[in-house]
Amino acid sequence: MGNTDTQPGRGRAAAGDGEEAADTAVGTADATAGAADAAVDDDTAASARTQDEADAREIGAAGSQLSTAPREEPLISGPTLGPVGWVRWFWRQLTSMRIALLLLLLLSLAAIPGSLIPQASADQNKVDTFMADHTTLGPVYDKLQLFHVYSSVWFSAIYILLFISLIGCIIPRSWQFVGQLRGRPPGAPRRLTRLPAYTTWRTRTEPEAVREAALAVLRRRRFRAHVVGDAVAAEKGYLREAGNLVFHVALIVMLLAFASGSLFKSEGGKLIMEGDQDGFSNTLSQYDDFTSGPLFDTANLAPFSFSLDDFVGTYERSGPEVGTARTFQADIHYSEGPGDKDHKAVIKENHPLKVEGSNVYLISHGYAPSVTVRDGRGKVVFHGNTPLLPFDKNLSSSGAIKVMDGYRDKDGKKDQLGFAALFVPTFGGKGQMLSQFPAPDFPVLNIGAYHGDLGVDSGIPQNVYQLNTKTLKPFKDSKGQILKQSLLPGETLKLPGGAGSLTFDKGPIKEWASFQITHQPGELWALGGAVAAILGLAGSLFIQRRRVWVRAVEGPDGVTVLEMAGLGRSESAKLPEELGDLAVTLIPEAPPAPDPDADDAGEASAAAPAEHAEGAQK
Repeated sequence: MGNTDTQPGRGRAAAGDGEEAADTAVGTADATAGAADAAVDDDTAASARTQDEADAREIGAAGSQLSTAPREEPLISGPTLGPVGWVRWFWRQLTSMRIALLLLLLLSLAAIPGSLIPQASADQNKVDTFMADHTTLGPVYDKLQLFHVYSSVWFSAIYILLFISLIGCIIPRSWQFVGQLRGRPPGAPRRLTRLPAYTTWRTRTEPEAVREAALAVLRRRRFRAHVVGDAVAAEKGYLREAGNLVFHVALIVMLLAFASGSLFKSEGGKLIMEGDQDGFSNTLSQYDDFTSGPLFDTANLAPFSFSLDDFVGTYERSGPEVGTARTFQADIHYSEGPGDKDHKAVIKENHPLKVEGSNVYLISHGYAPSVTVRDGRGKVVFHGNTPLLPFDKNLSSSGAIKVMDGYRDKDGKKDQLGFAALFVPTFGGKGQMLSQFPAPDFPVLNIGAYHGDLGVDSGIPQNVYQLNTKTLKPFKDSKGQILKQSLLPGETLKLPGGAGSLTFDKGPIKEWASFQITHQPGELWALGGAVAAILGLAGSLFIQRRRVWVRAVEGPDGVTVLEMAGLGRSESAKLPEELGDLAVTLIPEAPPAPDPDADDAGEASAAAPAEHAEGAQK
């Protein structure tokens, strides 16, 4: 019995072992199958990634050279660069568009001090006054060359670096653009469905006929098109890159024009009284003030001349803008050189006289009252008009009348006279000497009298419109005050002690006009560059460069499958619209064919049992 009982136990044990072995085998098989599935999934994912990368490369190739902008290269770490590497890296940075824009910004900022701080090239007197008023800040500005901004070392460095940067940007992009013009659009990517604008339909027109029709349509739309394999490749919008290049070339032209204008320019001012027959001749000694560029040669001054015949100024006499100037006009006659006949012309504000490459601008005007000065013996020692400078909008004016030679006092001793003059064209009748209106309706001349050394023989330049009272003695009135008197036309100021007199002459008050004579070479180049820059910028902003592909292949059922896709340099809503317009234009040449899926669905619906009709309708 013991043996009999033992066998079944062993049988059960053996059976249990067999079942466990079977379970183990099944588990192993499942694990192997799972591993195999996982391997298949990995292979599928890897294949998908490879396909995506291939598609991305194709799309990248399709969109290549849509721009001539240089590719950004990763910055190489410092320790791996040698001297040549550093030079190449510096050149790449300098000629990058980012640095060019930064230098352009710096140039704009560097020009600000030239507008806020007096410049020696424009008015040395203002610079001297600033230095005298700011004893601490003035020398600092001078060391920083802030009184010579546009010729300073730091401004010139920015200017030259910007010039080099623009040239370095333009040359390689120009060659690349020429290469693109000579080349053809690339072939169509394998999967057009991945492009941002896409459409497709089926047609019974032969693929070759579809491609020929698409080629004709695209060329009519001014696309550069050609057939590549089973597709038509087309491109349009080259003016975008052309506009970009024109913009940068125009900037260089403007920089060259401004540089030549600064180096070879000349500019000066001249005050002329109406009726003065001597007028102005374009020689250095005739200018009241004169500045020029470093490379300008005074021997190149054009030999023209002109005189002021009459100055006419009109003013608003009523309303809230009473006293406001309405017209300023200088009637002149001029000659373009020796032996040339006189020509008449009119110079107005913003309407200069253009003669021999120079512009003559009317910049200001004022009054020059006529006075007669006699010495103690009654001899006339001065007679003429003296220009006075206005200091308010109603042309209240001040200046100095100087009698330097010919005057003798009552004892016959030589002396010099100086008169501080204040003129108002329309006197208010009381109060301060301020004009009420710019026209000479009620002229009054106030005179303060001095005598002594005018300082004209000291060799030190002085302002002809001011008196240096430090070296002069005032004439005194009966109250011991400085002798001053307001005169109407025809009235006379008597100097005390029989020292002479000054008479405010009757008659029309003559006017003077101040002209600025400017020779600025490169003006037309600068204007042309500015216009070209605007047009180029507009082209680069509003023109979109894009590519279109039309593929026509025969499908499995013998019907042609037509695909159209577009790709632009940047995303734009106009690209899908243009692609749709092209598709509508192409449809008459390749009319759509019925979709086989729709035919199959119709046949299946007709063969379905009647009991499913209601459900199908739902």
